[in-house]
Amino acid sequence: MIKITFPDGNVKEFAKGTTAYQVAESISPRLAADCLAASVNGATVDMTRAIDEDATIKFYKWDDAEGKHAFWHTSSHLLAEALQSLYPGIKFGIGPAIDNGFYYDVDSPTPITEGDLEAIEKKMQELARQKEELVRSEVSKADALKTFTEKGDQYKVELIQDLEDGTISFYTNGSFTDLCRGPHIPNTGVIKAVKLTSVAGAYWRGNEKNKMLTRIYGISFPKKSMLDEYLAMIEEAKKRDHRKLGKDLELFMFSQRVGQGLPMWLPKGAELRDRLERFLRQIQKDYGYQQVITPHIGNKDLYVTSGHYAKYGKDSFQPIHTPFEGEEYLLKPMNCPHHCEIYRSKPRSYKDLPVRLAEFGTVYRYEQSGELHGLTRVRSFTQDDAHLFVRPDQLLEEFEKVIDIVLYIFRTLKFDNYTAQISLRDPNNTEKYIGSDENWEKAESAIIQACKEKGLNTTVELGEAAFYGPKLDFMVKDALGRSWQLGTIQVDYNLPERFDLTYKGNDDKLHRPIMIHRAPFGSMERFVAVLLEHTAGKFPLWLTPDQAVILPISEKFNDYANDVAKRLGKADIRVHVDERNEKIGRKIRDNELKRIPFLLIVGEKEAQEGKVSVRVQGEGDKGAMTIEEFAAHISSLVDAEIEANKME
Repeated sequence: MIKITFPDGNVKEFAKGTTAYQVAESISPRLAADCLAASVNGATVDMTRAIDEDATIKFYKWDDAEGKHAFWHTSSHLLAEALQSLYPGIKFGIGPAIDNGFYYDVDSPTPITEGDLEAIEKKMQELARQKEELVRSEVSKADALKTFTEKGDQYKVELIQDLEDGTISFYTNGSFTDLCRGPHIPNTGVIKAVKLTSVAGAYWRGNEKNKMLTRIYGISFPKKSMLDEYLAMIEEAKKRDHRKLGKDLELFMFSQRVGQGLPMWLPKGAELRDRLERFLRQIQKDYGYQQVITPHIGNKDLYVTSGHYAKYGKDSFQPIHTPFEGEEYLLKPMNCPHHCEIYRSKPRSYKDLPVRLAEFGTVYRYEQSGELHGLTRVRSFTQDDAHLFVRPDQLLEEFEKVIDIVLYIFRTLKFDNYTAQISLRDPNNTEKYIGSDENWEKAESAIIQACKEKGLNTTVELGEAAFYGPKLDFMVKDALGRSWQLGTIQVDYNLPERFDLTYKGNDDKLHRPIMIHRAPFGSMERFVAVLLEHTAGKFPLWLTPDQAVILPISEKFNDYANDVAKRLGKADIRVHVDERNEKIGRKIRDNELKRIPFLLIVGEKEAQEGKVSVRVQGEGDKGAMTIEEFAAHISSLVDAEIEANKME
C-alpha cells in the first residue's frame, strides 16, 4: 500500500500502482471525468500514470493552467495524427502547447496553406470522436533511434540523439506515435472544438541556418461555446491590435530602410510617451530618485564585468570595432552596468544610502526577425529603469516602496487585474546563475516577505529569475483577459560584488550595498502597446494625444476654428482643427474613429456667440459652451482623474 496526501492535508491509502484517475474516482466519478492531469510529488503527469510510492497529489481541470497545457499538448498530437493521415510522407519537428493553444512544426512533401486548414480541422474532429487513448511507453535510446530512423524522420532522430538513455518515452494516439515526455489528457474524446488559426514558417530549432519548416497554429476547447467565445474575443483583439491603432492614431511607425524592430515615434506618439515619462518622473522625484543619462554604447569590458556579455552576448548586436586595435564597444543591452559605474564614481557613506538612480535608457538587443512583433518585441526599446543601492537594513522598506509605485501606476491606468509573480532560480540548474547560495536565499526571502506584508496575490515560478537575482514580475490581464508581463522589481547581491561597490559603515569599515533593479512600465514600447490594446485607443483624458478636435462646418469658419484652438491651447488643452473640405458628417465619423474624446463643431451661430457645440465620443451632442466653459470643463475632468488616483 502507498499513502496519498491531498491538498487539504488528508491522507488515504491505496494499492501500489493506483493511477491518479483512480484516486480521483475514489472521491467522485465526476471529479475523475473533469480532471485533465495531476501533480504527483510536484511533477505534472497523466491521469493514467501509475503511482508507485507515497505521494502528494493535486488534480488539474480545464480552469488550471496545467490542465490547459495537457489539453493543448494532446491537441498538438491530434493535429499530427490528422496531418499524417492527409499528407503521406510528412515529417514532424516539435509540437508543444503554448500560452494560447498549440502548434506543430512539420516538413511536408506537399505545401500546406491557410486554405488547407479547414480540411485538417475536420480530420482532427473525426479522430477526436474516436476517443483515442494516449498510451505512454518507456523506450531505450537504441529502440527510439531505430523507430524514427526507419520512418526516415531525421528531426526526431536529431532530438533523440540529444537525450540520455533511460529518459525517453513515446506517446501513441491511434496510428500516430511521437517522441514525448507528456503529460497528456486521458483520451482525445474530451476535445470537442478545434480551430486551426494560421500557418507560418519556422526554422528547425530556431536556427536560421536550418531548413524552414511549416508551423501550424491552433487552439481547442472542451466545449464548442468556449470556441465561439474565443473567436469573438479574437475579432475584438484584431480591432484593438496596437499595430493597427498605432497607425490609425498616428503614434508610431516602422521603416524597412531604418531597420526591422526599430520603432520611430511620430509627434503624437512622442507626446504621449513624454506624458507617461513626466508622470513617472514626478513620482520618482517624490520618492527621492536622481535622474541620470548614460551613453547608448559601452566598452565590451563593461558587460564582461557585469556578466551580461557571457549571458546575452549572442543576443546583442555585433561589437563595434574602433580604429584602436583590440578596442570593442557594444550597443547598450542593459542600463545597470552604467549605473554601477556612476555609483562607484565617488566614495559613499552609510549616510548616503539609499542612492536611487533613474533613467529612461534606450537599450538594444538583436531579436530574431521572426520574433519581432510591433512594439511588444523590438530591437530598440527604452526602459523606465532605476537602480537603488541600499543597506541591508533598508532593503525591505525600499522594495515595498517600489511596489507602491507599481501599484499606483496600475491603478491610475486602470490595470486592475494583476498577479505578482515571484520568479526564483531553478534549484536543479543553479549553474545558470551567478552568486552564492547564501545571497540568493537572502534575496528570495526579502521578496517573499515584502509580498506578504503588502498582501499581494502571488504565484511562484521556479527558473524565471534573472541570472543575477530573483525578481517580482507583475503579470497584468488586459480588457480581453490576456496576460502581459509589465512591471518588474529585482534584488541583486551579485553586481555590487562584480563591480566592487562599497560604502563606509558607521563602524568605519567598507560594506557591500545591495542593488534593487526596477522598471514599473517595463519598457515604454511594450507598455504603450499593452495600454493601446487594453483601452482600445481610448486613453484617459490626461494622457490622450488629442483631447479635442475642432470641426468647422465649412471653410469660411476655419479662421474662427483656429482662433478657438489658439485660446484652448493657452489653457493647456490639446486640440487641433480639422480643416479638410469634407462634409461635417464625414469629419465627425473620421474623428470618432480616432478616439478623440471631444468634438467641437463650429458654424455661423457658434462664431457669432463665441461658443462651440460639444459632442462627446460615444455619447453624442452635449450642447453649446463658451470657450472658457469648455476649457474649465476639461481641466476639471483631468483634475478629477488625477485626484482619484493620488498615491495613498
